[in-house]
Parts: sequence; structure tokens; C-alpha cells
Amino acid sequence: MIKIIKYSGQSAKFLFGERDEICGNVEDKVKEIIAEVRKNGDGALKRYSEKFDGFVCDDFEVKAEEFEEAFKEIDGKLIQTIKNSVDNIKLFHSKQLRKGFEINCGDRVVGQKFTPVESAGIYVPGGTAAYPSTVLMNAVPAKIAGVNNLIMATPVKADGKVRAEVLVAAALCGVDRVFKMGGAQAIAAMAYGTESVPKVDVITGPGRDYVATAKKLVYGVACGIDMIAGPSEILIIADKNANARFVAADLLSQAEHDKIASAILLTDCEDLANEVVVELKSQLDSLSRKDIAQASLDANCRIILTDNLEQAVKLSNEYAPEHLELAVKEPFKLLDSVKNAGSVFLGYNTPEAVGDYYAGANHTLPTSGTAKYASPLSVDDFMKSTQYVYYTQSALEGAADDIISFAEAEGLGAHANSVYVRVKK
Repeated sequence: MIKIIKYSGQSAKFLFGERDEICGNVEDKVKEIIAEVRKNGDGALKRYSEKFDGFVCDDFEVKAEEFEEAFKEIDGKLIQTIKNSVDNIKLFHSKQLRKGFEINCGDRVVGQKFTPVESAGIYVPGGTAAYPSTVLMNAVPAKIAGVNNLIMATPVKADGKVRAEVLVAAALCGVDRVFKMGGAQAIAAMAYGTESVPKVDVITGPGRDYVATAKKLVYGVACGIDMIAGPSEILIIADKNANARFVAADLLSQAEHDKIASAILLTDCEDLANEVVVELKSQLDSLSRKDIAQASLDANCRIILTDNLEQAVKLSNEYAPEHLELAVKEPFKLLDSVKNAGSVFLGYNTPEAVGDYYAGANHTLPTSGTAKYASPLSVDDFMKSTQYVYYTQSALEGAADDIISFAEAEGLGAHANSVYVRVKK
């Protein structure tokens, strides 16, 4: 039963509950998988694929004829839809490209330049659903950044086939190579490399506990990552003019993701809150993933009555949701007050699904409150900055006393001497 709670100063943690954390026993198992892949390469990949997916093969890489078959299998209208989405994502992410700078003072120069990583790997979940949108959201910014070697890993079932939609998406946004592998073993293969899978510099893409844990364990040791993704979340702030049917539909759009997904409504209108409860019950029956959505609502759905919208925004900032909808009459007036959110959807006619598939903004977002310090996936995740410094003899002489003084204050005499030997008469 979904309860309506009146806010009376409780903390967001009290109101919304704890976010799920990765269990320790998962980490122990993932460590074993990573160690096995590092030691035995393709042999370990084959054993784990057979064990977890029932997939037995001698070659993990998708062949050209499989891409050709995928294009034949997919309806032309869907192919055009994917192309349209790619165009929107390219337009948005092209604006993120950073330019370097240089400060030239004649006898000294300091600057910064940006270069793409040499190689990147994207992970696309498989299993019961196909996620071509995940391919686009990871591959497009990587290619805009300038990554030349972009590979993709995605799990398959015993038939050894990657979903056609996923292969079409990979081809349309420039993925260079696709491998049939999933889980922690896929992350390990991309992080450390095997006989057939190249080692990459950065791994991005979502996944459940095993994938998230593997990314956590290889980060900073073997490669970089985008983020550790937790369960999907949506928080909706709605006023009295919001349509209860729309609000309920949007809450369910996240609840159907996973039994541990979260769906939260903050409103200052009690009538709307009651109407949303009725709509949730009514709409549930028509969902193909009803059982999953029901479990999510039972465990993690909250409807909170606030005194006003400003109070709702304050609560939302404390919670820092992955997706935030401002289903209010004047959403742009509230936007500046939003400090912590992965992506914000404004107005009555902008459901979160618009961002998932089509608008162009990225749908790989910080979860579990990390929006307080983390950002959506972007071109930046596939680039790195390099600083450079140039001093002439006269410039070094002018700064020598300060540099030597600083080095000596830190007790680093060799640092001081490296300047002294250049300026002493």
C-alpha cells in the first residue's frame, strides 16, 4: 500500500529510506572473476560465459554478417528513429567539447590542452531487455571526443545472438568492435585485455551488482570509469495543476526498471496526491512488467505532502535524485533552485522518457545521491587534459627566490637546488 506522508521536518534519509549498497559477498566473488580473467584470458571468458549465460563459443567478436543480418531484421522506421536520436545526441554533446587555453607572457607560457583517450569500452546490459539507447548514450560522446578505438561488450543468451536493435545502434554511432560477453568478466576483459579483447583506457556503461562492483575494483588500477551506477530513481515535484495520470505514468516508468528502483512524488496538493495513488493502481494492471513495478512501488515509492514547492525543492536537493521532474506551471522559476539532480525535466509535457531516448541529453546519470558531486556522462569522460609550462632563463631568474623559498619550507632541498643551479652566477 502506497502511503501519503505529511512532511514535518524529517530528513530525506528518514523519509525516503536508505539507498541500496553493494553486498560484501558480491565483491569477494567479483575479485575471483577478475583474477581468473587476468590469469587465463579468453579461457576464463569462455568458462564464465558458459556458466552464467549458457553461451559456448570460440570467438566472442560479432562478425560483419551479423551486423548485416541485424539491419535486415529491424523495421526501417525503427532504424530511422535511432538515426534521429543519434542526431539529437550528437547536437547536444558537440556543445560539450572543451577547448584548451594558453597564457603567453612572452618569457613564460602556461597552458592546457585536451586530448581523447586512446581507447574506450562501453558496457551494454542484455538479458530480458534490449538497450539500444544505452549504446547511443555511451558511444556518441566517445566518438565526439575523438576516441578512435571504441569497443562494446554485451551479454548474450545460449543462442549467441546480440539483439538486432543493439547491433544496429552500435553500427549507426560508430562502435568499432562488439564482443559477446557480459558481467564482471566482461569488465575484467576490457580493463586488463585478453588474447582477443583489447585493453581499454576507460570503461563506461551501466550494470547490476556484479558489473558495478567490477568497475569499482578496476578503477584507478587498470583503467578509468564513468561512475558506479545504482538503482534507477525518479523524483517528481508537482503542483495542483499537474495531471495525476501523467504523474503516475512517470513514476511507473522508473518503477518498471527494477524491483529496487525508486519513485517519489513531492507535492503541495493533497487532492493530487490522492489522485496519483488511484492512478498508480489503475495503470499497474496494463504493464507488461507489472510484477517488477509493483515490487518497486511497495518497497520504494513515497508520496510526500509539503507546505509549498520551495520546501519540495529543498527536500529534493537533500535527496539528489537521478531524474527530477518539475511538473509545475512555471518550471523555469524553480530550476535555479535545483542544486542536486542528474537531469531535470521541465513542465507538464516532458516525461523522463524524452531524455532516455530522444532529446539529446545523456541518460547515464549519477544515482544514489551522488548528484551532489557527480555529473551525467559526457564528452569529458572520454577526454583528458594535459598542462604545459615554459620558462625562459630570465623568467626563471625572476621567480627563483619564491620557488626556492617554497621548496625549502617543505623541506625539499633537491627541488630548491633544481632551480638554484640554473640561476646561480
